[in-house]
Amino acid sequence: MGTMTPNPEQTAISAQQVKELRDRTGAGFMACRSALTEANGDFEQAVQVLRKRGQAIAQKKAGREATEGSMGSYVHAGGKIGVLVEVNCETDFVARTDEFQQLCHDVAMHIAALDPRFVRREDVTEKILEREREVYREQARTSGRPEKFLDQIVSGKMDKFYEENCLYEQRFIKDEAVTVRELIEQAVARLGEKVSVRRFVRFKVGEEAAAGAPVAPSPAQ
Repeated sequence: MGTMTPNPEQTAISAQQVKELRDRTGAGFMACRSALTEANGDFEQAVQVLRKRGQAIAQKKAGREATEGSMGSYVHAGGKIGVLVEVNCETDFVARTDEFQQLCHDVAMHIAALDPRFVRREDVTEKILEREREVYREQARTSGRPEKFLDQIVSGKMDKFYEENCLYEQRFIKDEAVTVRELIEQAVARLGEKVSVRRFVRFKVGEEAAAGAPVAPSPAQ
């Protein structure tokens, strides 16, 4: 049985490539090197490899208890907008790490910028969903769209509604290549614990506070 010749691309992963991937994803050195090797040096493919690994790890840890954590905060320049967000993890040790604290801050900053109304799409009440579906259906109908296409149109509009209003579905303000959900999944993969956003409240001078939580929809509804 002959000896397998190594793929030259697999043995030519440079330290600079690893650094660039770490800067992009925040993953560890060995994880980035492994992903680049698996992707034969293709940077974008390596990013996808890391995302899939993060998603797989997050799914395995989804049922675990996350009762520790920390409050993240952010006050926008000028002091007109402020955010508090509770991010949970499994241990106080992880909650105190610089990486977890940075995650809390980044999520708070994102909320300040994009003003989500809910944490996850599952948090949107059926009453709100029905109202939105009816609005989109009527818009499509009055624009002359055929009746047989209305359900498809409404479904596409609802996906956009989730992306605009649910924190986990939004594109992360510091890296629009990933959603906040994927940002959390990457944190799970790196920290080795379940991580999740529990709730947040966003204040704007002169306006009522808007809060997002798994058990309570935003007062802005």
